[in-house]
Amino acid sequence: MVNKFDEFLKITTLLNESGITPLLMGSLGLEYVTQKDWNARDVDIHVPGDPRGWGAPDNVRIYNWTIICTIMKKLGYQLIDLHEHEFSNGLFSVEYGVINTLPNSTGISVDQLELKTEHGAKFFLPSEEQYLKIYTSSFQDSYRAEKNNYKDLNKIQYLKSIVY
Repeated sequence: MVNKFDEFLKITTLLNESGITPLLMGSLGLEYVTQKDWNARDVDIHVPGDPRGWGAPDNVRIYNWTIICTIMKKLGYQLIDLHEHEFSNGLFSVEYGVINTLPNSTGISVDQLELKTEHGAKFFLPSEEQYLKIYTSSFQDSYRAEKNNYKDLNKIQYLKSIVY
């Protein structure tokens, strides 16, 4: 059975072929960095897009959106939520976000992220310290805090324990 990280690598390989180097975010990325199971419910991929993030209209927020939709369709995914830029193939949920919002929301620029290569797929990945900044910043968002039932608080506490 294919796991979420293998699915991410499959998607990333096709994104790379189209000139897109994604950022692995969310619990799946944190699992990769910490080697700890965070029960990732989906695959969070950030790609170039409008730096306004949620402030930009849904249909233009993600750059190269048409290419991404074509890739996802080729892999058997259907768009199920344009606002969240979420795709599903019945087994996996993949959500796209905007990498360009990182500097304003967390103080992390893209050139500070580590570039990883796994099985030929190239992607950016935050460090433990950067994940701490990301989760601390996102926890300030009441929508995200409520939506995730404060799961991020456990991640923040864990990251603080290993970073400091």
